[in-house]
Amino acid sequence: MNRLLNGMRVVEGSAFVAVPLAGMTLAQMGAEVIRFDRIEGGLDAGRWPLAPSGRSLFWAGLNKGKKSIAVDMRSPEGKELVTRIITAPGKDAGMFLTNLRVRGWMDYETLSQYRRDLIMVTLTGDRHGRPQVDYTVNPALGIPEMTGPEGHDAPVASALPAWDLIAGNMVVSALLAAERHRLREGEGQDVEIALKDVAAATIGHLGMIGDALVNQTERGKSGNALYGAYGQDFECACGRRVMVIGLTGRQWAGLVKVTGTGDAMERLAKRTGRDLEDEGVRWELRHEITEILRPWFAARRVEEFAEQFEARGLTWSIFRSVKQAVREDPDLSEANPMFSMLDQPGLGRFPVPGYPGEFSAKPRIKPAPAPELGQHTEEILGDVARLTDTEIAQLFDKGVVQSPNYTARSAA
Repeated sequence: MNRLLNGMRVVEGSAFVAVPLAGMTLAQMGAEVIRFDRIEGGLDAGRWPLAPSGRSLFWAGLNKGKKSIAVDMRSPEGKELVTRIITAPGKDAGMFLTNLRVRGWMDYETLSQYRRDLIMVTLTGDRHGRPQVDYTVNPALGIPEMTGPEGHDAPVASALPAWDLIAGNMVVSALLAAERHRLREGEGQDVEIALKDVAAATIGHLGMIGDALVNQTERGKSGNALYGAYGQDFECACGRRVMVIGLTGRQWAGLVKVTGTGDAMERLAKRTGRDLEDEGVRWELRHEITEILRPWFAARRVEEFAEQFEARGLTWSIFRSVKQAVREDPDLSEANPMFSMLDQPGLGRFPVPGYPGEFSAKPRIKPAPAPELGQHTEEILGDVARLTDTEIAQLFDKGVVQSPNYTARSAA
């Protein structure tokens, strides 16, 4: 956290990736982010990956630095509490993120009756209101048809929920834009973003929609090749595989120089009558280029050329599993100031990332772990909902709210 948003209060009611990521990002920039969940835990409470204890590493990863209140939202009292927390007074409060909108209660029309300058950002599945997740949006828009080995006839889904990640950061930017408008005009705002629209906009920005309409040939699979330029994976003598990139002129010249393949590339250019300085030509001749480079990598171990590649400033990497990356790459350790080693009950001890950006005005603060479910229930009821101790005790006694701290103290 870097405290840039210190004083801002955001309430979050969410599940899956995008909105929890948005709330966590705001928390890591200093905002007070209050997450409300069902007493038994939210939809993500047990989502994989899990620690050996059975606790969710996924949930812990996406809820770092937030405050947690556990509420029985099936009860009228629970619904009233959530409304009160979302619409609590304060010039830096009254901001709500969700992808679990409930018409007639947890929607802008209803909540804004309690606070006229409410800012609510809602992530939906698609613009028609249908549910969607990354793994349905991707095939709907054709991405799996261009992913996977060249010649492979089946679609290949991605393990990375790219649209969720982009949408999460769009939720952040939408909230901050709406808050800037409120500061200037005094008006609240209802913002709605659809996950499928995020994906559709992105492929449009990247030229994929135009490509599909104006060109006759449909873009297909190209394996690990870099579409539109030169980039390819190679197996080395040690059995490890590397990815090398020749996208820019400098990258291409460096790769040819280090591998000593200049004469062979010149012969290829003369034979085909094509200019290999053109990145599009390198894409079209990628198979011929790869055949020239493959023997060079096959004859060498990674450690034989790694220093030379680094000294030359080439763009390349070794293929690793996540376990290998954690073991070998210092960027995933405390050597990187973004990471801090945290002991987390039920999860273990491992490096945890903070906000990736560095701001010159505020120093980077170490990341805070995710809360226990309901860990801040009493604090939120008192400081945000403005309830008395007696009212809080009654809510606990009726089972409307829950907190591990309150239970432990009562038992004592």
